[in-house]
Amino acid sequence: MADRGFYSMTKRLSVETYNKAQNVLSKSDPDLKKIIDRFGKPPLWHRPGGYRTLVLLILEQQVSLLSARATFTRLSSTAGKLTPEHALELTDTQYRAAGVSRQKTRYIRDLSECILNKTVRIGRLPHLDDENVREHLTKVKGIGLWTADVYLLISLRRSDIWPVGDIALQAATHDIKGLEARPNPVELSQIGEQWRPWRSVAARILWHYYLSKSGKK
Repeated sequence: MADRGFYSMTKRLSVETYNKAQNVLSKSDPDLKKIIDRFGKPPLWHRPGGYRTLVLLILEQQVSLLSARATFTRLSSTAGKLTPEHALELTDTQYRAAGVSRQKTRYIRDLSECILNKTVRIGRLPHLDDENVREHLTKVKGIGLWTADVYLLISLRRSDIWPVGDIALQAATHDIKGLEARPNPVELSQIGEQWRPWRSVAARILWHYYLSKSGKK
């Protein structure tokens, strides 16, 4: 179990706490240390909070990061400026031409409507605890726990988020722990307990391993 001695009452990772947490995890888990020794420390990846990031996360569901980014770029170009209002003005044909599936088109439209009718108040999210952020975001069709957790981890920089449904985390954990099979979400949740209260940092180290080894950085 990672040392909680310097754990801040603020859950948002700073550069200082991020570096300290990596050092703690390296000392407590030889497998994570091997990743850092081989590939270096992962950067503190961050995406600005807001509507555009949530749209990108929807597009990233079940596809590669590169494919999602290309679709996001086309969609942004089509919309002129990607806002909830402009997203709702686009036709099915325009979404399809941008490479957005019918299902994800529905999700983006529902997100846009939820923001405009204030069912989802993005500006409140930084002030909510992790569970309330999840409850708030999952009101939107197409935003499940994976999307909410990645938003918590990457945009809000929360310190103890562990997206158990993430395929890259499952693959990386399977590899570095020498497991017989890729862990399912329940198994990955159990494995992640050893990295509290810095599971977000462990996730970033494992993503760093996955991206570095697969050449997708």
